[in-house]
Amino acid sequence: MTHPLRIAVAGAGYIGQAHMAALQQTPGAGLSAVVDPSPAAPALAAAAGVPLYPSLDELLRHDRPDGVVLATPNTLHVPQALQCLEAGLPVLLEKPIAPSVAEALTLVERVEATGGRVLIGHHRAHSPIMAKAREVVQAGTLGRLVAVMGSATFFKPARYFDEGPWRREPGGGPILLNLIHEVHNLRLLCGEVVAVQALASNAVRGHAVEDTVSINLRFANGVLGSFMLSDTAACARSWEQTSQENKAYPSYDDEDCYVITGTQGSLSVPTMRLKTYPRTGEASWWKPFEVGVVGLVRDDPIVQQMAHFGAVVRGEVPPLVSARDGLANLRVTEAIARAASSGGTVELL
Repeated sequence: MTHPLRIAVAGAGYIGQAHMAALQQTPGAGLSAVVDPSPAAPALAAAAGVPLYPSLDELLRHDRPDGVVLATPNTLHVPQALQCLEAGLPVLLEKPIAPSVAEALTLVERVEATGGRVLIGHHRAHSPIMAKAREVVQAGTLGRLVAVMGSATFFKPARYFDEGPWRREPGGGPILLNLIHEVHNLRLLCGEVVAVQALASNAVRGHAVEDTVSINLRFANGVLGSFMLSDTAACARSWEQTSQENKAYPSYDDEDCYVITGTQGSLSVPTMRLKTYPRTGEASWWKPFEVGVVGLVRDDPIVQQMAHFGAVVRGEVPPLVSARDGLANLRVTEAIARAASSGGTVELL
């Protein structure tokens, strides 16, 4: 394609607006239409200077974009993605890929049968921080991987639950709303998860859904992981409050949310503090580490993701986060929810 890409965005909520803004910063691409039936949508489309359609059906009846961003409610992800595939359109589908593993399988099978171009919106996969951390791990700088310790601890205010009372009910807690981001990061750094354990508590708020979860993970390569998740912890050890990538959140450059450890050293992310033993000589807790910081250039992963989607639409590259990746992330997240409910170990085979 030599013309500027025409990308339609379906869903004009918070994340949809982020994609619309990213398109303004993407060379060779632009917003062609907004699809949303909400009362706020006309003003957003007018401000962007593009047509508004109340439904995907209407968009496809009157227009032919080069690609579609689906930032719609989770329940619409699979039917709308299938509709776009049927129309031969590349799709950037927001995470989670589907509300359930069973529904995700339907989409994955269709994508793979048709060769459809579907990029799942796990935007942290496009983060320069994650790319550099993965580079350090894959280079063997840490030696053989042993363990990963992670956290997503933050405090959601009362109004968050008042504005969305469904968040007090099962399915509205941090396991299904927040953890799927972390699962993808952990898979990028440590490989595939093969078993999980979890303990959940609702002791602070007393809602019908969890507010704090302690998680253990086993990876296929033998790495073990521990992860603390809480939306009622007044703590800055979360990606949003440490990575500096989303300027809506205050950030603290003395905090990390992951520590990856190997037989030769450890990497703290996202400060990128590196501690390693010299390659020559004995590794021992009685010996000092060589201490440094891995250099990187920070950038907005939402913008990076949109540039990548443009390349997917043009057929230049395969999706960095495939539909099968999205399925794997959802499968691990569902397993953690089951483990928290049962108190047992859930194996992923």
